[in-house]
Amino acid sequence: MGKWRHGVILDAGSSGTRVHIYRWLNSDKARAQAEAAQLHSLPVIETDKKWTKKIHPGISTFGDNPHDIGPDHLEELLSHALQHVPLEDVPNTPLFLLATAGMRILSPLKQKAVLTEVCDFARRTTKFQLPDCDLHVQVIPGETEGLYGWIAANYLLGGFDNPKDHEHGKGHHTYGFLDMGGASAQIAFAPNATEAEKHSNDLTLLRLRSIDGAPLEYKVFVTTWLGFGVNQARQRYVKALLESSPDTSELPDPCLPSGLRVTKEGKPIEAGSHESQGKEPMLIGTGKFSECMHQTYPLLEKDKECLDQPCLLNGQHVPAIDFDVNHFVGVSEYWHTTHEVFKKGHKNKAYDFKTYQEQVDNFCSQDWKDIEKGVSKEKWGHKVDETTALEVCFKASWLINVLHDGIGIPRVGIEELKGDKNTTKAMINKAKDKGFLDPFQAVDKIGGVELSWTLGKMVLYASSEVSAPSTEALAVGFGSNVPGIPDDFQVPGGAYISSSDSSDDDWHDHLFSENPRRIPGFVIFILIICVICFMLCGRERRKSTFKKILHMFGRGSGRHGSLRRRRGFAGKLFGLGTAPSYERVLESGEGADDFELGSLDGSSDNDHSDSSDGSRIGRTSGWMTPQLKTAHTDPGTPTYFETGRDVVTQGVGLGLEPPGVFPNAIDRGGLIARTDSRERLAGGKKSRASSPSRLRSPMMSLKE
Repeated sequence: MGKWRHGVILDAGSSGTRVHIYRWLNSDKARAQAEAAQLHSLPVIETDKKWTKKIHPGISTFGDNPHDIGPDHLEELLSHALQHVPLEDVPNTPLFLLATAGMRILSPLKQKAVLTEVCDFARRTTKFQLPDCDLHVQVIPGETEGLYGWIAANYLLGGFDNPKDHEHGKGHHTYGFLDMGGASAQIAFAPNATEAEKHSNDLTLLRLRSIDGAPLEYKVFVTTWLGFGVNQARQRYVKALLESSPDTSELPDPCLPSGLRVTKEGKPIEAGSHESQGKEPMLIGTGKFSECMHQTYPLLEKDKECLDQPCLLNGQHVPAIDFDVNHFVGVSEYWHTTHEVFKKGHKNKAYDFKTYQEQVDNFCSQDWKDIEKGVSKEKWGHKVDETTALEVCFKASWLINVLHDGIGIPRVGIEELKGDKNTTKAMINKAKDKGFLDPFQAVDKIGGVELSWTLGKMVLYASSEVSAPSTEALAVGFGSNVPGIPDDFQVPGGAYISSSDSSDDDWHDHLFSENPRRIPGFVIFILIICVICFMLCGRERRKSTFKKILHMFGRGSGRHGSLRRRRGFAGKLFGLGTAPSYERVLESGEGADDFELGSLDGSSDNDHSDSSDGSRIGRTSGWMTPQLKTAHTDPGTPTYFETGRDVVTQGVGLGLEPPGVFPNAIDRGGLIARTDSRERLAGGKKSRASSPSRLRSPMMSLKE
């Protein structure tokens, strides 16, 4: 195994699939290089912006044609991954495809067909590690997505590694996580000690492992609200408008800028359309944001029956949140709608309810024509186009309602908070040192790394590769909050099998050493094969073979001290028969002793793969895989490392090397050597058909 370990995750969302590539030091090297303080930390995961790529549409669109997903979708993503994962590390690199909301809407039969094709295509076209497709290629529930996001947030903020620097009070040092997409929203947090004990059955038990092998255990509450993403919420909102005025063709909408006219799907009205002719209802913006806030509040469904107290939204149970210690970070729409739209207005400020609501109110009260002019002049930044401007008023009202009336986060800027809270952008940049002190902050990146749930998945996987200090240590993963390993416990991936573990250098150890009881079984199997072959030989051949066996053990020879008898059965088995010992002679006439194969370093620890910029010499798995070999050169000949050429020589010894570079075992010289050796031993004379040497030829024995 090389210095670096890599992992590839395909985030299969509803609108597209994004490939993420991560890398980290293998656990042995990380432990050897770590300082005392770092030993208690989780593995350091690295990524790069250029390692990420997204394509459209989502894989759910292949539900009716699953066989097209490989060439039409996956090929581009896997090719991108292969460009950034060193070639020699590919067989040791796990590949995951984890699908979210888009795939959840497909029928189970279509889901299975798509996922099966994904796995088959990846295995057929790449060498990425896929030991268990059910674990590596799957549709994950919203709760799992939220848990991965919680891991990523606390990993980047330092809540795991430096708890003393993130003390929030009452012994609490982790952060809550909020995510909102188009279809669903998630929340994940560790309740305070009182709530954790009261609602222990509702918590998820998470186990990680630091570099030194020490276990890290957390109890996290995670839930998802289906239909509470911004797009699904908008659809429910429009449906309510239509039902309230079924006979009206023009419906006033306070969540749209004044003067804007759109279809019920949210598209601008075009001339000659059904909406313009009064055949279909249209929405007309009034630009009254306060009224928009009032009309979106019922979408929270706070009045829905709560069967398990307490509840927040939609009658779903959530333990009470102690905002003195539970500080949340929000991603996706929480970031895009609160920061990107009004970036120029408060680019140096973190989320402030009072400031944000004032800016949204001012924006949405403008006439649509004025907003169009501002968009063309990039008044609100280059990321704000007409579609974004059209949607922002509803999205902003929805987020504000979810955050403050739904989840109950205090309104920064209006409600009094304990302590002196810093809400500047500098706080975000120094999150690992200071931590977030506000009840809520919207973030996109921390320390230059995108806060994505895929990072949390890879942190969990890398943690599981760290060797435990004892065999009694519990596995890394997550499941129900019960002692030991629960029935629903999920490990991060299939069993890791290093490609070097199956090399031909240690085949004997794998065959015999792991289980000594394999030896008798192996011997019996060989004996059975021999007996079967003996019985199938025919009467005359069995008789001849039996005589040869007696002859081999010396019963047919009167010369008890002869070389023939000393060789005996072992000589026959290893090619030391009664025929003369032929000396291998090269075509030039030189002896075989003058010819040597180049030595091969058998070390499995390849330090030449320290980085993607270094050498890419490596070994791959399997007995039949061509092995890397180097030829002896003259002292004056530059070596591979002296020339700096990035050349990987494969197939040496299989007749695949360039002519004149390495000796070929199946070249003309090798074939002539056998013929020449026989002629030289015969004194330069060719064997006659009746000569003793010809009759004793091993080739003739096979023809009998």
